[in-house]
Amino acid sequence: MGNPEMYVDLAPEFTDAGTPVIKFTNDDDANELLANDPNALLIAIVLDQQISTTKAFSGPRDLKQRLGHLDPAQIAEMDEEEFLTIFREKPAIHRFPASMGKRVQAACATVRDEFDNNAENIWDDQPDAKTIMKRLGGVPGVGPAKQKIAILLLARYYGMDIPGWRDVIPVELPD
Repeated sequence: MGNPEMYVDLAPEFTDAGTPVIKFTNDDDANELLANDPNALLIAIVLDQQISTTKAFSGPRDLKQRLGHLDPAQIAEMDEEEFLTIFREKPAIHRFPASMGKRVQAACATVRDEFDNNAENIWDDQPDAKTIMKRLGGVPGVGPAKQKIAILLLARYYGMDIPGWRDVIPVELPD
C-alpha cells in the first residue's frame, strides 16, 4: 500500500465546476481518468500494493489503453489468460501481473455483481466512513489499509462529504 503520509502535503484542488484536479501521477491523462472514472479509481486502489503509488494510479490508464475500456462487466467476463496476457504486456501493469491481474478481474466481478457495474455505487449515496469501508472490504484486493486510504482520497481529494472520515484515516491532516 502506498505511503499515506504522501497525502499530507498534497493539497486538494477543484475546478470551478467542482471537478477534482487529481495529481496522483505524473501523467495528465492518467490523472484525468482518475478524476472522472470511479472504476479507474477503484482499480488503482486495488493495484496500490508493492509498487509506487504513481505506478499503481497509472495502471488504470494503461489498462484502458490496452482494452479500450474499463467496464467492470467486460473485464470480469474476459478469459482469465487473455486478461493476464494484457496485464503482462511490456511494460507490465504491475510488478506481479498474474496475482494482481486476477485481483483486478475479481474486483471487477464484485463491482459488476454487487454495485450495478459502477464502483461509484460503493460510495455515491455518501454513507458514513465505516459503511463505505465495509463495502470496500467486500472488494477483492481492498483490505483495511486500502479502505482507509480510499476514505482519505474520497473525502479530501474528491470532495465527498463523508461523516466520520477523519476518525478512520491513517494520517493526521491539517484542517
